[in-house]
Formats: sequence, C-alpha cells, structure tokens
Amino acid sequence: MKVKNILVSQPRPADLEKSPFGDLCRRFNVKIDFHKFIKVEGIPAQEFRRSKGTFNGHTAVILTSRHAVDHFFRMAQEMRFEIPDSLKYFCISESTAYYLQKYVQYRKRKIFYGKQNFVDLMEVIRKHRKETFLVPSSDIHKQTMFKLLDKDKVSYSNAIIYRTVASNLSKVEIDKYDMIIFYSPAGIKSLQTNFPDYQQGEKLIAAFGPTTAKAVKEAGLNLNISAPTATSPSMTMAIEEYLTNEARERRRNGRR
Repeated sequence: MKVKNILVSQPRPADLEKSPFGDLCRRFNVKIDFHKFIKVEGIPAQEFRRSKGTFNGHTAVILTSRHAVDHFFRMAQEMRFEIPDSLKYFCISESTAYYLQKYVQYRKRKIFYGKQNFVDLMEVIRKHRKETFLVPSSDIHKQTMFKLLDKDKVSYSNAIIYRTVASNLSKVEIDKYDMIIFYSPAGIKSLQTNFPDYQQGEKLIAAFGPTTAKAVKEAGLNLNISAPTATSPSMTMAIEEYLTNEARERRRNGRR
C-alpha cells in the first residue's frame, strides 16, 4: 500500500517546513496532518481534598514538567494554600526551572534542577535527603520515578492534581489516513474513545516507545512501525526508513 496521508497524534510543529516531518513531506510526497489526541485538565481542589490530598507538611516540591508547575500553583490557589518562601523546588530540567519565573521570583527561591531526566535529578535529591517532598503528578505517570524515590528511601507524597483525557476528534476523518503515529498509551485510548468502531484493515500504525507499542497490541491493533530502534532512534527516522523501503519495493515490482 502506497502511503499518501499520515496522521500524527500531536500538535503541529511551530515551523513544519524546518521540522523532520516537513522533510518527509518533501522527500516522499506525503501529506501529514497533526491533531492533538490528548489534553491535560486540572483536578478540582474539592476532588483532591476528598482523596485526602494535602500540600501541608512538605519542605520541597519535585516538578517534572510545565504541566506540573502550572497545576501545582493552580491547586495551591484553589486550596488557599500559602506557599512558604522557604519551599525548595527540584525541577527535571533547567528549562522547567526557568518556567517557574511565571509564578515566583526566581533569584529569591531555592531552585535545583537535573539535566533532563529523573535519574539525573535523583543525584540532586540525594543531597537533600532530609527534605519532605511533594510530587505533583498526572493520573498517568511513570512508576520508575517513584521506584527511584522508594529505593533511596526519600520521604515524599504523590499528589495527583491533573489528568490526561481524550481530545474531541469529531472533526477528524480517521479513515482517510494510511498511517497514524502515536506517542503514548493515552493516544491509543483516545483513538478508541473517539472512534470505537475503528477498523485498521491495511492501514499502518506507528508507535514511539515500548509502553505505546504495548498499548497498540493490547488494543487489538497491528503494530507496523516502532521506534526507537538501533537504526531509527526517532519516530521520523523510523517513518523515513519505512517509506524508503516501500519506495524501493514498488520500483522493484515496476509500480509507481
């Protein structure tokens, strides 16, 4: 099957022409559309309280994304919780740390950050073992983060204050796409929520990451393209590899 239309379950890049997806469009003459399959919404303070959640008694907060930052301060405001000036902030990356400037005076707070992943941040956290940490998170989160905290016997509380839900995809003509690219299990769930009667047939499914690949198979779909691999560390490279092989096969069979 010749691939002509591709759907990416993420927002459109700010500059498509300069992105790897733009390069795929030019090289293989394919049309690529972007639709955000999932969205993040805040859990109301009342619901958080019912689950016995609290911000009290913590001396530090671990922030793993901008969503975590936004919803931490939103929840604090909804709960009328006065964030103490002494609170220490441990951020997953430098960019997340700088994002705090939206809410606090950066130079007047104790802010620490890792390089880009939680393993790096743990090196910083270990130096502050006496702190009691609050970890704002989504209802869908990586258990590896909490396993690392438990392994080092870090004192923490997990505060689920936002959730990942399916976007409204009623305007998407799902059957016109020859390939759909997914980046998270939540994206697969959104496909099932929005299109409960979806039939894959000869259509192609691409997935990034082992948990997404697993979700594809658990949904009863065929996984045709996966990344990262030894030859394709990124999703666009995996798509390029597939389209290159497809074009080669078509030439071999004398088809355009």
